[in-house]
Amino acid sequence: MEARLTPEDLNQISKSILEKYAKVSESPDGLFKYPTGKSGLKGLNYDSDIIRSLPESVIDSYCGVGNPFSLRPINKGESVLDIGCGAGVDTLIAAILVGSEGRAVGIDMTLEMVGRAIKNLQETSIENVTFRQASAEDLPFPDNSFDVVISNGVFNLIADKKGALKEVFRVLRPGKRLMAFDQVLISDPPKDTKSMVESWFR
Repeated sequence: MEARLTPEDLNQISKSILEKYAKVSESPDGLFKYPTGKSGLKGLNYDSDIIRSLPESVIDSYCGVGNPFSLRPINKGESVLDIGCGAGVDTLIAAILVGSEGRAVGIDMTLEMVGRAIKNLQETSIENVTFRQASAEDLPFPDNSFDVVISNGVFNLIADKKGALKEVFRVLRPGKRLMAFDQVLISDPPKDTKSMVESWFR
């Protein structure tokens, strides 16, 4: 699939994603086919105590397709990278789980989403978190920087999935873990490139 995309196709995909998620940064309501905000977190069985510990305005900005924290425990003192952090809810939860001895970093390609994540952080007292604009295909971190990489509904949006996964395992320490949930196409992809590009994130 990736080989069929031209530079123009890739630019169109990127532009469409940036436009959609600029809107999501204001509110995810009505922009997805699955629950967002508090109902999304509850439906995905996030820890209720952690949900209650975050401000309502932060909870309202949640948008995810799964609960990466249900896959494996995240331990005190670990370092966590959240790829495609969006409004930063999963990043903030990771920061709570690792405690003051650990750290959580969220990256997103959309400047508006990074801005919303920073705003959400400022509404909490959490200190072991940073957010920055970056692409999954070109992570701005040294090799072996993290114990855990989490991602929630992001890799389906990435055109160069192999490149992004290569970057994930470059920044992960040996023997550490990727914990990701995503959407998967269960039917045949569109046969023409135009339709594929237009339906990339729908």
